[in-house]
Amino acid sequence: MGNWVVNHWFSVLFLVVWLGLNVFLFVDAFLKYEKADKYYYTRKILGSTLACARASALCLNFNSMLILLPVCRNLLSFLRGTCSFCSRTLRKQLDHNLTFHKLVAYMICLHTAIHIIAHLFNFDRYSRSRQDTSGSLASILSSLSHDEQKGGSWLNPIQSRNMTVEYVTFTSIAGLTGVIMTIALILMVTSATEFIRRSYFEVFWYTHHLFIFYILGLGIHGIGGIVRGQTEESMNESHPHKCAGSFEMWNDHDSHCRRPKFEGHPPESWKWILAPVILYICERILRFYRSQQKVVITKVVMHPSKVLELQMNKRGFSMEVGQYIFVNCPSISLLEWHPFTLTSAPEEDFFSIHIRAAGDWTENLIRAFEQQYSPIPRIEVDGPFGTASEDVFQYEVAVLVGAGIGVTPFASILKSIWYKFQCADHNLKTKKVGHAALNFDKATDIVTGLKQKTSFGRPMWDNEFSTIATSHPKSVVGVFLCGPQTLAKSLHKCCHRYSSLDPRKVQFYFNKENF
Repeated sequence: MGNWVVNHWFSVLFLVVWLGLNVFLFVDAFLKYEKADKYYYTRKILGSTLACARASALCLNFNSMLILLPVCRNLLSFLRGTCSFCSRTLRKQLDHNLTFHKLVAYMICLHTAIHIIAHLFNFDRYSRSRQDTSGSLASILSSLSHDEQKGGSWLNPIQSRNMTVEYVTFTSIAGLTGVIMTIALILMVTSATEFIRRSYFEVFWYTHHLFIFYILGLGIHGIGGIVRGQTEESMNESHPHKCAGSFEMWNDHDSHCRRPKFEGHPPESWKWILAPVILYICERILRFYRSQQKVVITKVVMHPSKVLELQMNKRGFSMEVGQYIFVNCPSISLLEWHPFTLTSAPEEDFFSIHIRAAGDWTENLIRAFEQQYSPIPRIEVDGPFGTASEDVFQYEVAVLVGAGIGVTPFASILKSIWYKFQCADHNLKTKKVGHAALNFDKATDIVTGLKQKTSFGRPMWDNEFSTIATSHPKSVVGVFLCGPQTLAKSLHKCCHRYSSLDPRKVQFYFNKENF
């Protein structure tokens, strides 16, 4: 437990602050709408569900402001570069961008559910108060005539006893955008599950772009002003604390109380999302500009097990070890972009990727390059973008763990280490690397071309970590993984178990590739 706290204190602090802000915003808004005199008459119809709806709406705005930031990859790469002299703990937080993106999405789903349930109760109470003929305060407020709507005096959006909740939902701006946003959110979340992303990437890719409808809907959701409060002028003339008890006399000329007038709550969502949306649009423009730059394919190699290697050149392209790019092939799909780790070293005069057949898109791409008498397909490249592997040279000892095609990030690292040793780079802190290879029966590695290769079979991780800790009792060890989540959990536990509580002794830092 002590090691876990030492290695994750910043992540825990960040999550506590984020969760705390969600709780604070919800409670603050709930109490505001429960106590505000402006919404006194609205509460007479809706009760506490008004405050629940408004509080959840505020939290939705807050989290919708955050949801795009973790996927601004150029922003993250910029921050990673500017934090090159920051502590290792701070830099590692950038590697959790997709985890935070998912957490924010789950929080949006939670507050969406609260918001929808609260409004279901609200519309039910609106409907019942509109049908009520008992002469109660709620029925009087709900019966403000449709003709007075232009004057802003209506409170209940259900303007007649014949009007249904469904009609209001699908004819009002708030109702219709709410339905659209909910459908988009459901499709995005369900298609982002691990199984669909791995097996049907195209489904995930296309449905995730429904976020455009979600953002647009959120921006105009509050324009309809269904949730209404008493105007300031009306409150000065007829304060609810003085006049609510004498609502039967509102129409009397001798009464000092007049019928209250109401106004819609001004839309606020656009204020929350404006800056992130502008930042994301700039991000997309930059990525589009870079993707349109010409890519020259200099070499195509077909490896065993249906692995395609592409060596390419692009003007102005500059990379670091462990980085990745997005690749598009317009002849296969104009819209699909897939991430691939760079397998070349920065010291080489080209950049390369290795592509394994793992779905329709990759199979079609490999098939297109296998056609001997057809022109080479045009490739568009966006990137490169930073990953945790960029920090590999900051460690004295590095353990590289790749499962299957997950060995590709480390091909770049191993090549770069070889070049650095050849050039006697004195800035290189790394003194020892773990084994890396693919085929033990070949003289050199099939990906890296190096003689150092991986041992086959699943290692006994406890033995491996114990040996490293014993051999390097005062070193900082970087453990890098590109592989499945189950393996990540095992390595993560080992890093905690074998790290010393004494910061002067061996410390294991876990790093995982995330796309």
